[in-house]
Amino acid sequence: MANCEVCGNDYGMTFEVHAQGAVHVFDCFSCAIHRMAPICEHCRVSIIGQGMEADGKFYCGAHCAREDGKVGLVDRV
Repeated sequence: MANCEVCGNDYGMTFEVHAQGAVHVFDCFSCAIHRMAPICEHCRVSIIGQGMEADGKFYCGAHCAREDGKVGLVDRV
């Protein structure tokens, strides 16, 4: 068994996420999202879906990017 790096739960079905040369251990997707998801620079929400990036900053959508002064980003329908 392994312990979740977010909540510390000792769980027999933990899983690993390999990202940027590091290995992370979680017991559920909620903990993985909490630790791994980027945060929108404007509204501070966790970006679970595609999101957007401009000038090295992450945004949940084009609206937040525009509010932060970024241009040329559009949401897709």
